[in-house]
Amino acid sequence: MKVCIIGCGAIGSLYAAHLGKLDDVEVWAYDLNQAHVDAINENGLRLTGLSDFTSKINARSSVDEIPECDFGIIATKTMFTHSAMEAVVPIFKNGAVCSVQNGIGSEEIVAEYVSKVIQGTIFPAGHITEPGVVNHDAGGKTWIGPFATNPASMKEVEQLADAINRSGMECLAMEDARGAQWTKVIFNAASNAVASMTRLPHGVNCDQPEVRKLMSVIMAEGIAVAEALGITLDSDPEALTDFGREKAYYHPPSMLQDVMAERQTEVDVLNGGIASYGKELGIPCPMNEAMTALIKGLEFSWSLEIPEKH
Repeated sequence: MKVCIIGCGAIGSLYAAHLGKLDDVEVWAYDLNQAHVDAINENGLRLTGLSDFTSKINARSSVDEIPECDFGIIATKTMFTHSAMEAVVPIFKNGAVCSVQNGIGSEEIVAEYVSKVIQGTIFPAGHITEPGVVNHDAGGKTWIGPFATNPASMKEVEQLADAINRSGMECLAMEDARGAQWTKVIFNAASNAVASMTRLPHGVNCDQPEVRKLMSVIMAEGIAVAEALGITLDSDPEALTDFGREKAYYHPPSMLQDVMAERQTEVDVLNGGIASYGKELGIPCPMNEAMTALIKGLEFSWSLEIPEKH
């Protein structure tokens, strides 16, 4: 079984390293960060934190050097899905691609390029500490299932889930993974957006009473949208928020990591995605709209040069 990780950043590296421990899985990774690729090929892919081991995998920055694979796991930022999938199409002539990306809409993009798509939702988190080294910040489950458009077979979903489980990560194969995805989207819309504004880790935000109230309002809007769509959530986002506080108190959410590095965020597919669905359904989402506007304004500020007063 050959698996290609598309985007071997923090999240992709967690799956690549774990799957790399299996004798019956050949792991390839496609990433444009040449320093990261070179370090992985020279020293292996190192995980620290919750995990502590090194895996030997095949990392490449050129798709031409990667063989056809049975499965792909795309872990790029959502805004890079089009360019990443366009590049890796030759690898998946007969393979199934699973998205483990944040937000809403990634699977629809993947389905434009491959015939078999798996919808994925994850809770594990991490961050790159140096080329070839990723700290495993938080554990948790992975939920996967056939995507409504261009679905992979349930047999293929179960085959990928089995490999992930045997690698030491917990994965649930589901006939319908939408509930898990929307639970995570609602959680992320609160945790990521608020952290990007306060610059505080998730658990610290939860311990600020007024900030925690704000997170609840953001989640309530998302829950209302999910209900209007007829989606049964996998769990209570409020409980997931409290669970995250216990398990990853000092974890900087991915959007906060982007803000600190002055990179484009995924707010459009998190708060913006909820607000967009809300507008279509007639569900007011003023707080998600406000968070989207504030974070887009913050992104704009990084390129703004304010002239000095004379």
